[in-house]
Amino acid sequence: MSTIHRGHIFHIAGAPLVTEAAANLAHFPDGALVVSDAGIIEWCGDWADLPADHAGAKVVDHHGAFLLPGFVDTHMHFPQVWCGDSYGGGQLLEWLTNCIWPSESKLEDPAYARKAAVEWIDRMVTAGTTNGLVFGSAFPQAQDILFEEARNRGIRLVCGRGVETTGPDWSKLVTSEEKAVELVRDEIEKWHPLNEADYKNALQYVAVVPRFSLSVTPTTMAALGELYDHYRDKGVYFTSHLNENARPGTGEIDRTKSIYQVNTYLDTYDGKFLPGSKVGGKSFLGPRSVMAHSVHCQDVELARMAETGTSIAHCPVSQLFLGSGTMPWKRTVASGVNIAIGSDWSAGDEWFIPQVLNACFKVHISERQPVGIDPYPADDQSLSLHPAELLFTGTLAGARALALEDRTGNFDVGKEADFVVMDPSAWEMYGHTLADMVLPEDPITRRDAFLFAVIMLAREKALTGTYVRGRKLETSTSR
Repeated sequence: MSTIHRGHIFHIAGAPLVTEAAANLAHFPDGALVVSDAGIIEWCGDWADLPADHAGAKVVDHHGAFLLPGFVDTHMHFPQVWCGDSYGGGQLLEWLTNCIWPSESKLEDPAYARKAAVEWIDRMVTAGTTNGLVFGSAFPQAQDILFEEARNRGIRLVCGRGVETTGPDWSKLVTSEEKAVELVRDEIEKWHPLNEADYKNALQYVAVVPRFSLSVTPTTMAALGELYDHYRDKGVYFTSHLNENARPGTGEIDRTKSIYQVNTYLDTYDGKFLPGSKVGGKSFLGPRSVMAHSVHCQDVELARMAETGTSIAHCPVSQLFLGSGTMPWKRTVASGVNIAIGSDWSAGDEWFIPQVLNACFKVHISERQPVGIDPYPADDQSLSLHPAELLFTGTLAGARALALEDRTGNFDVGKEADFVVMDPSAWEMYGHTLADMVLPEDPITRRDAFLFAVIMLAREKALTGTYVRGRKLETSTSR
């Protein structure tokens, strides 16, 4: 028998671009989400319009609560579960050297790794993150533990061991090039659904994950490219970092271009990693490839990502924390690249996607604001993101980035029922503000302003349920 979840529903219907999100915003103040026993959405709309054939279904009344699509986080670091707000004494490269690499080495201990994996999945559940694209540990036993925990708890996860074949002599994360490829292949064979039937039903998948171009050599890139090309048609994913830190001379971008002697950072992932950006191997770019940050991209890089269907994981909290700059929203959207949201815990210090979207709004309304009075110059890049664009970026855009838009990301009929329940009564300030705030008279503007407050004010304490395929997920302490 089907189950009807009754509540205040918002979602971005259909398959729009981010610029079309407002036109596709579906809103049902007294809504019904009908979910089959198999976890498939059978109907979504106004309670008053509920079809008669669902009249006998079980009703779960989330009275006064909001039902939103599950949040999709497209950039996370499992080995950094306890690294939040680590003081590195500098920007990206200093922070990695002083804080992150030593911390990640601790996952070599299986007991520590198990504790980390339980904590990781608990945090996803309590944050309403129903799907995450995760940079994994360098240690295969830690990866096995994380995949086991995700499978046992029923959460969606795309993850791959972080590959490093060059780095500090003291680093336990570095392997030989041969061993690196062997470990990635073993992980794919063990954890990725390799036949079509399993793939369509799976919740966990594997990604090929060179940490970033500076952590591997051209030889490693070539070998991983051959491996990825072998498994590409099996739905294996790819993710890495791109154009995050542009500090002149010593920053990530300048160092990458100098060491590889390439024209663009993206070339190193596009098979063009030999001096002069000559082709040296297979490209990683494509519809299941996600480049984290992409703050300082050249126009040619954005065009290439759009051409290949490669997505960007936009991490505004992380970019503030590490002083990396601001991804140019208008220019990136205009290029046609799909932009999804990423927390980048622990370079970011937020797990909760609505709070990452909160930062996204603040960053871009402040982006390159001119000094002085009107008229603003023509190149002003500041903008006020529409609340539907924020909701899209944290839900449907993430599903699109992970090539799972046909299965999840909104409440269209036939999709799998991934959703969260946000209950204002669980946190008085949230509830009182939403109940008593002044809203515009115009019904569309009123709807949009209310959704804006629902997202921007939200905190984890108001989240009372996280569902994947219609099943409520539990934390390790609630099982």
